[in-house]
Amino acid sequence: MLKAATEGTRLATLLLVDDEENILRSLQRSLRHTPYQVLCASDGLQALELLQSQPVDVVVSDSRMPGMDGPSLLTEVQRRWPDTMRIMLTGYSDMAATIKAINEGRIYCYISKPWDDVQLRLIIDQALELQRSERERMRLQDLTYEQNLALQDINAELELKVQQRTSELTRANQMLSAAHTSLKESFVTATQVFSSLISHRVPPSRQTNNEVVDLVRAFCRAKQVEPKLADDLAMAAALYNLGKLAWNDALIALPTDQLPRELQEQYRQYPKIGEALLMALEPAQDAAAIIRSHQERWDGKGFPDGLAGEAIPWGSRILKMAVDFVELQMGMIVSRRLSYEEVATDMPKYGRRLYDPALCHEFAEVACAFYRQQAASEIQTDTVRSSALLPGMEIARDLHAPSGVLLLKKGTQLTDRLITRLLDLEENEGTQFEFHICRYIPPKAQDA
Repeated sequence: MLKAATEGTRLATLLLVDDEENILRSLQRSLRHTPYQVLCASDGLQALELLQSQPVDVVVSDSRMPGMDGPSLLTEVQRRWPDTMRIMLTGYSDMAATIKAINEGRIYCYISKPWDDVQLRLIIDQALELQRSERERMRLQDLTYEQNLALQDINAELELKVQQRTSELTRANQMLSAAHTSLKESFVTATQVFSSLISHRVPPSRQTNNEVVDLVRAFCRAKQVEPKLADDLAMAAALYNLGKLAWNDALIALPTDQLPRELQEQYRQYPKIGEALLMALEPAQDAAAIIRSHQERWDGKGFPDGLAGEAIPWGSRILKMAVDFVELQMGMIVSRRLSYEEVATDMPKYGRRLYDPALCHEFAEVACAFYRQQAASEIQTDTVRSSALLPGMEIARDLHAPSGVLLLKKGTQLTDRLITRLLDLEENEGTQFEFHICRYIPPKAQDA
């Protein structure tokens, strides 16, 4: 029997409603070997009294009854107890009543008389399973909403109480520790969640993490970097600016060349702080080492340790080029924004000074190919609202909630259930998402 037959330790309760006593007895016989608590009512008013007195999971009602008929009863049940599943028994001649029950009572199913016992039990089982799934969906939805509110509160506190840096960094470290298991089981999703703590504090034009991750991954694919190092690099790319978490938003968004002298030392400490926050997590220790050294320079004039040449970890050299490639385009290193072509042209000129001279030419070539491919793929995407979503569509860009929390990853294929959850989320949060969808070809067009 399906688990939906019970809610915790409570048996699922069925209410059978029919004005004919022999029909009620026949229904009870059909359900005598099922683990349900079965209640009976001979008319609509008696059924409503029972519903008021105790929880009922499923109502099975006859269509034609004197006084309050089945559709009217089920309409009232839907209005007062919408969580209760509704099934109607009807004869073939009761089409008008059936339509009313579907439109106004929003019934789960209707069963024609005479019914098949096996089919009746199966439909009730399926109704209870759907009810259980919907309750679980609502529970998770409420939990997600509460967690989003908690993240918003944390962000507000970080902005208003920058002077409490020590306690705030401790809280961030606790969050990372609590996510240890998630980092092992779902590497990409977990790192994106934490990188969003920085990203959603600045305008979209200054949100670098996702682009740095994509650029690092493109380079690792092109050069066939071994998987463990590629994963460590991607984690470091997602979290490289975690050490800036306690800064105020103005400092985060300010170009490096415009930082006042008194803030330069604070800026030079962020790689060490980022490493310290991640060192408590065993899977992130190699990524933490990459983060610590990603602002070192090939000539030894970088920070925080003044490493030079081959002493700089290989992954840190790659991450520095990726970070600079993205931040130069966003005006975060110098106030003038550069195109990716300009960055790719200039980067090799700084070999032996800023970057590994043996890598910067290769990196610039891969980066140019990445941005050209990205530009081409943009042409093949559509921007739609939730009302236009269809099962089978593929998400072309990561979708974030207004709070910055990751909702859908790029490449997710939509289903009916997922679309329903997105519509519910929009309604509950009073917002409307914009979806970037890979160019969609309906199944009929594909078959043709």
